[in-house]
Amino acid sequence: MKKQPKLTVVGAGPGDEELITLKAINTLKEADVVMYDALVNPVLLEYVNSAAEMIFVGKRKGCYRYQQEQINELIVARAHSHGHVVRLKGGDPFIFGRGAEEMEYAVAYGLEVAMVPGISSSLAVPAYQNIPLTKRGSSESFWVITGTTKQHQLSSDVALAAKSNATVVILMGMGKLSEIITLFKAEGKNELPVAIIQNGTTPEEKIGIGTVSTIESIVEKQGLSNPAIIVLGTVVNHREKLVQLQQEVVSKETVG
Repeated sequence: MKKQPKLTVVGAGPGDEELITLKAINTLKEADVVMYDALVNPVLLEYVNSAAEMIFVGKRKGCYRYQQEQINELIVARAHSHGHVVRLKGGDPFIFGRGAEEMEYAVAYGLEVAMVPGISSSLAVPAYQNIPLTKRGSSESFWVITGTTKQHQLSSDVALAAKSNATVVILMGMGKLSEIITLFKAEGKNELPVAIIQNGTTPEEKIGIGTVSTIESIVEKQGLSNPAIIVLGTVVNHREKLVQLQQEVVSKETVG
């Protein structure tokens, strides 16, 4: 009996193998085909149904094994020939993950579709470094912006975000860092704290902390590069504040 052609887009989380949902794991166990990206932790593939076909369709800047159009076509072809295709994508597929595009294409070719949300790197990566995106008295909202648009330009929303008091999280923005910093300097925010976190939530994680006026030299000194997340806002100070409080507690206990 031929299986119902189906696509389930699944969020793999930000990198830490434990930051994937139980629903995502159960979906991988049911898959007939799994198509996975470069940013997916390979350990997660151990959850995949052993009889399933595995297809790496990884995409990194400057290195495209498959173009998006080819991926769309492959999803439809495998769904019709095999049944349940799971598209495993890093973070949350609906936050700059092109999950919506793949689902629209699949529906147009008669596939049943479903989506399993993932923990977005935009939230989890700062959290792992004790940086809250909102904090009472410090930040009442946050922006999550792509650093590079479809036209390979810096999103115009960055200029708008620079005018606000919100925390600003920029994904895929390292190639546009100088432009981003220029926009924040134009708003007189030279001393605004900035964190850049590379390979967040993984053992290879690296972090640079500075201000709008110093972060570029810190990036150069520490050799920070993609994949990385840029966080701009006073909430970045919370990380250091926690360290100071912990040191004060230890000092009191030592004196006591």
